[in-house]
Amino acid sequence: MNHYCEQWIADWCQTNGWTDWFKERSSYWAFPPNSVMPVPIPSSVLLSIKAEKGLSNHERIWSLSAIAGTVLAAAWGYAAASPMPLMLAFVGCAIVFAQLDSEDA
Repeated sequence: MNHYCEQWIADWCQTNGWTDWFKERSSYWAFPPNSVMPVPIPSSVLLSIKAEKGLSNHERIWSLSAIAGTVLAAAWGYAAASPMPLMLAFVGCAIVFAQLDSEDA
């Protein structure tokens, strides 16, 4: 899951003079000012961007789908008089929560 919107990273790089940013696996790299070698964008910077901007679009979609799935499972469980739909919703929410957990923190 992408925890940062690419525009957030591009805006920060442009503001601070970093150029040619790119993403490799789960980390962002860029060329600092007057540098010939890319370095990872510091995690403190990424955390401050995240604190300022909030959830990315991917995170919003996954969170809202987990909430909607839980509501549907509750209705289905009530109609069927069975706890199984809620158990499936719990598993789905656990997976979404695990994906929302950031490796940076």
